[in-house]
Amino acid sequence: MKNKYILYIACAALTIVASCKRESFLNRTPLSDITPGTFFKNETDLQLYCNQYYSALTQQNFLKLDDNSDDKANASVNALLAGTYTIPSTASNNYTSTGTTTDFNSNNVAGSMPLNINQSGTDWNFALIRACNFFLANYQKADIPDATKNIYVGETLFFRANDFWKKVKAFGDVSYVNRYIVDTSASILYGPRMPHKQVMDSVIKDINFAVANLPVTAPDGRLNKYAALALKARVCLWEGTYRKYFGVGDETTYLQGAVDAAEQLMNAGKFSLYSTGNTASDYYNLFIQTDLTGNTENIMSAGYKLNILTNDIDRQLGQAGDGYSKDFVNSILCSDGLPTTLSPLYKGDDTPEDESTNRDPRYKQQIATRGFDFLAGDLITLPRIGTTVTSTGYQPIKGRSSSQEAWNANQSEYDFFIFRYAEVLLIEAEAKAELGLATQAIIDNTVNKLRDRVGMPHMIIASLVKDPKSNFPTLPVLIDEIRRERRVELGSEGFRFDDIKRWHAGTLINNPNTILGMKLTPALRAQYTAESKDVSNVVVDGNNYIRIYPGTTTRSWNDKMYLLPIPTQEISLNPALKQNPGW
Repeated sequence: MKNKYILYIACAALTIVASCKRESFLNRTPLSDITPGTFFKNETDLQLYCNQYYSALTQQNFLKLDDNSDDKANASVNALLAGTYTIPSTASNNYTSTGTTTDFNSNNVAGSMPLNINQSGTDWNFALIRACNFFLANYQKADIPDATKNIYVGETLFFRANDFWKKVKAFGDVSYVNRYIVDTSASILYGPRMPHKQVMDSVIKDINFAVANLPVTAPDGRLNKYAALALKARVCLWEGTYRKYFGVGDETTYLQGAVDAAEQLMNAGKFSLYSTGNTASDYYNLFIQTDLTGNTENIMSAGYKLNILTNDIDRQLGQAGDGYSKDFVNSILCSDGLPTTLSPLYKGDDTPEDESTNRDPRYKQQIATRGFDFLAGDLITLPRIGTTVTSTGYQPIKGRSSSQEAWNANQSEYDFFIFRYAEVLLIEAEAKAELGLATQAIIDNTVNKLRDRVGMPHMIIASLVKDPKSNFPTLPVLIDEIRRERRVELGSEGFRFDDIKRWHAGTLINNPNTILGMKLTPALRAQYTAESKDVSNVVVDGNNYIRIYPGTTTRSWNDKMYLLPIPTQEISLNPALKQNPGW
């Protein structure tokens, strides 16, 4: 049985063990009203306590997370990428506070608005880690077999590992606390940050325990062994490539760890790509399902149910001024498997119809084109620019249905993937390529399975030709094309900015196409006028491409942006903390 985490159960399950109160670093209240001497007595107690972690799987903005990358150009300016982000004064939480974190896959700074980097908070938030450490200090009191205890230790270490990894991605070296601290004057709370490499070695140790002790099949959608393997594969790929491209060293161990975890999932005989054989719609339909439990691509997902817990992704994707960038659209291959710069099938971009013709079928399955049902029979004829529907003309429809019920505010029941098998295949392909071990058989078993789903030609290593406009001109063509495949397959799923950072490729943000939209020629404007649609407020550049931010023609990457700044209050409270370079 595939692992579907039922969000509405866990979100309501444990108000007794986690308050949402936010406290300053020194003004700490107890973790909760739990008395360890009377609570951690049996399996029910352990399970009830661990339920609180699962709110960290909340995915309310899951399909908009790539707004903080080169893939999208939302109408709202991203302060970090625009170079206007300033050091926040306070963190949203810290080690001695209570509460939990949200947005499991989020690359963004924390807070209630994960669309953009903003000054309302940061990921310098240790509440979930503190809750995990409290459990680890008390679970042994339960009078149950060690194997049963270790299941819940595995859950705890899974979430602690992921949270520390998020902090490493955000800040590099971090304060590493792996035990419950009662005394707020303890030196561990006022020491320097632990080096990135040392923290990540501990993260993998935690994940390995989870892999070894979580069950293959878990009840009620709880974590299982496969979810832990998926996390390990994801983390190891990130860390291995980060170490390689930043010159940190020791990357081989992590890249091989990614391969080992991915291959355990691939060889388990339980997962495969979702497909009904309809290459024109299967990819689109994958993301508008109300129950992913039986979906063979689902390793772990977040579930929603009407009148209990729902989401508003349909509404967000229809009126939040979102849009894929020209750069992302240019990266999508033509239907012959060649880039637009080399394919004779490419018809140019003077009209939306020309641009979307003869392209990888994933183009029309994640970007609205003529005939897409916007809502209950309201068919799109022209991209809905000049409105809140799309900023660029390339309206994202991944996870966006035409259902009136789902459109109603916060009434969508569509499940979200937390781990899906397609990502595992891409991890295997990339890690093998980085290790110099990617054979045609590896590509056939990974990338080409993704292409089969949408009817694209296979990637043939011997036939690959370097794209003249490659984002990575100095890389081997195979790694370059695997990165392209990852970008297109995982578009809108929140991975892109992480990828840019781990590849040491922040300067991709400088490409003007990352903040341009579709071409709006005078002839196309006339079509809008003929349909009584006002696009007079849409600004274009000298080549008629939509300028999302009229006052900005390009962005300028600063290497300090690979890491976020530590809030000033945290440095004041702990002078041993040193600010990240450049901030």
